[in-house]
Amino acid sequence: MAPPPLTPTVRYVPQSVRKIYFVAAIASQSAPTRAEMNAGVDLTAEIGVMTGFTLASGTKPTADLSSRFTSQIPGEITAANSQIQFYASSTSADVRTVLPRDTTGFIITLWEGDVPTQKMDVWPVKVGTCALETGIADAAQVDVDFVITKVPSLNVTIPA
Repeated sequence: MAPPPLTPTVRYVPQSVRKIYFVAAIASQSAPTRAEMNAGVDLTAEIGVMTGFTLASGTKPTADLSSRFTSQIPGEITAANSQIQFYASSTSADVRTVLPRDTTGFIITLWEGDVPTQKMDVWPVKVGTCALETGIADAAQVDVDFVITKVPSLNVTIPA
């Protein structure tokens, strides 16, 4: 008998669904409260491009004398370089006022929207750089580079 198929997905386009919040303080990273989330800033509408906010696992070889095959075990877990490009304002009233260099807090990624009981990821971060792009042909943007400072809490249930 064949194994059962994976439950069919309800597919979606991330644009207009995802939410990205910055929260300065969370008592329990693995269980943010709705009050803590509401005290943050919804960055979503000002984001042009977002990269990173993923993890990768290295491997370690585990050779032994009984075989020419070298097996592996999971190694270090690292976070990808993480950056968000925000739109800049001609009045300077933009993300630079919220996320200047060395700001610490949490980026909360609500991949399927802010829907209670669904899942979100909580990334402890520190702003490495916050700088205007120098290009002149496109809409002005501010690049914010984030350093992931601790192990993130993944697949956390979104509170009501």
